[in-house]
Amino acid sequence: MRVLGFMTGTSLDAVDMAVLETDGDTIDIFGPAGERRLSDATRNVVLEATKQALAWPRGAPEPPIFRLVAEMVAEEHFAAAESFLADHDLAWPDIDLVGMHGQTVLHERPRDGVPGRTVQLGDGAMLARLTGRPVAYDFRTADVAAGGEGAPLAPIYHLARARASGLTPPLAVLNIGGVANVTFWNGETDITAFDTGPGNGMIDLLVQARGAGRFDADGKYASVGRADEGGVRALLAHPYFSSSPPKSLDRYDFSLDPLERLSLEDAAATLVAFMAEGVRLAFEMVGGTPTEVIVCGGGRHNPEIMKALSARLPMPVRTAEDHGWRGDSIEAEAFAYLAARTFRGLPISFPGTTGVPASMAGGKIVRS
Repeated sequence: MRVLGFMTGTSLDAVDMAVLETDGDTIDIFGPAGERRLSDATRNVVLEATKQALAWPRGAPEPPIFRLVAEMVAEEHFAAAESFLADHDLAWPDIDLVGMHGQTVLHERPRDGVPGRTVQLGDGAMLARLTGRPVAYDFRTADVAAGGEGAPLAPIYHLARARASGLTPPLAVLNIGGVANVTFWNGETDITAFDTGPGNGMIDLLVQARGAGRFDADGKYASVGRADEGGVRALLAHPYFSSSPPKSLDRYDFSLDPLERLSLEDAAATLVAFMAEGVRLAFEMVGGTPTEVIVCGGGRHNPEIMKALSARLPMPVRTAEDHGWRGDSIEAEAFAYLAARTFRGLPISFPGTTGVPASMAGGKIVRS
């Protein structure tokens, strides 16, 4: 089955796309991959929807802006795919299935017996009408309804990707997006995964709050700053780091207040150290020593993050590209893979990844 997967992260920079030929178990062919920048109009409306989502009381009707964003996201995905497919001599009839993650505007983990909430906006029915292809979407809701964290969902794909490369356990795959999450491959089919802490998201929010751009390109600010250990300790005092996995985060779960007294450069360096220490603590919590850590996601482009990880972890830290993986496309590939699994009714979340009581299928399929 030839599947087109989409992913739009909380960085709001682009629609990522990747084609896989897969049955949701093995991967036969890695097709083309690419991205298209999000329009400023869509990005601005998503930011407003995120603001309203954070203030949305439980039990209240969802903010009307959610409907608008869901349609805009579907239209963005369709426009991105139109040019992407044409560039690779493909057309919609060549695609058997589409997997759309949607745009996350809210993620709250379950706490003290209160179920979690997670919202990914994207009109699957509209995308199916536009493309004429079946669309798999809404991958997280069933997991949350069953008492799971709703994240991370990519670990089963990390396992498939590692196997496709002929790798063997034990190893770890670290994805650094807005939030950082790690998959530990411990045995033949044994995986454990959880969010380790903020990834790029807090650094992005810092840079934006200081009026210095949208993100710290190439670690420009962090590279000339000095990490404040008091600030790192203050951030690590958050109860998240003492809670046991499975566990998940939203990039807004942490405050920038402990960094207010620092310069932009020192604050950026402090957040890099905080992110890396969160990863180190995750490895300490799980125990064991993987033979290597494979880093994917946008964070691997920040040299300061890669240096910090190499300094704090006791095993080799390698990029996705060191194994021939497409580090910017892993999550788009993952949702192509998860779409195929959804189509076949195979499980996509597991007790060791999201905390659901038993392995379970998820996602919905809508046809044009």
